Amino acid sequence: MTEPLRVACIGMGWWSDVLADAIKRTNKIEIVACHTRSEDKRNAFAKKYGCKPVANYDDVLADKSVEAIINTTPNDVHLPTTKAAAAAGKHMFLDKPIANNVTEGRAITEVCRKAGVVLAMGYQRRRESHFRWVKKEIEAGRFGRMVNAEANISRDRLGKIDLSSWRYQASGMPGGVMLQIGIHYTDVLTYLMGPIKAVRGHFAQLVLPGDNPDVASLILEHESGALSTLNASYASASEYYLMNVYGKDATAYYDLHNGLRLLRRGEDKPSPIAVPKNDTFVEELEEFAAAVRGGPKPEVGGDYATESLAVVRAGILSAREGRKVEVAEILKND
Repeated sequence: MTEPLRVACIGMGWWSDVLADAIKRTNKIEIVACHTRSEDKRNAFAKKYGCKPVANYDDVLADKSVEAIINTTPNDVHLPTTKAAAAAGKHMFLDKPIANNVTEGRAITEVCRKAGVVLAMGYQRRRESHFRWVKKEIEAGRFGRMVNAEANISRDRLGKIDLSSWRYQASGMPGGVMLQIGIHYTDVLTYLMGPIKAVRGHFAQLVLPGDNPDVASLILEHESGALSTLNASYASASEYYLMNVYGKDATAYYDLHNGLRLLRRGEDKPSPIAVPKNDTFVEELEEFAAAVRGGPKPEVGGDYATESLAVVRAGILSAREGRKVEVAEILKND
């Protein structure tokens, strides 16, 4: 039996616990250490997950028992934390987005490539069983030419945000709700509809306090010629997810409350599609562990994550300048 991948978790926010909980659901990974600057958070995490609290990141990297880092630090320190880890020969699982700009995204990818360490990105939404099912049907040709898609990812954050958190500040999360959660569905739209060529974006701050957009909309032009739309919100009354995918010969409807349905050309109403619920967090983490042990490369690595970031960055620039922005422009200049 292959030994579990020994990891250290850095950045003790609420998302670190989401990933640590997933690690506890697999025997492929073991948390051996944790680090954050806050002693209280560090000790609480260590007690909860049975690992060693470490006050200094350099000490984590010097620990030969640590093979890889699970990184949920703020976006603007992804580069220095990853660069230091790569120099120490530690593999990196980095939650999305890869960075706040393309230049840093490329730098993160390159330092890992040069060091020969695995870089895996946390894009778990594409792994949901309903999207996997739709992807297989598209690849099998049963949708015909893909023409359009519409997506919505909304959450209720009223009265629930901490304005001192980097996640809700324009400096720490430029683009607000679209960079924080909307990027999951720009990824799914790319996964199902193909690469995105150009973006028109509109951003608004309507309900939440602070200086960052809580509502955002994108119109996405895919390289295939298909169009898609994405709405993301932190100002909604409830949590909601929707993804409708339209092909010439079939349409897939997915939403949080009604699951997945399929309507073929010539049919009067959609039929429910039963798909098993899967543990997307465990899947992506186990894939990372397998890659470190010499298995296939992770499905989402640094090059793709940088392109994914560029889509949202194009939307931000479009909203600011009131024009359509080519993703290639962002990849060249950001």
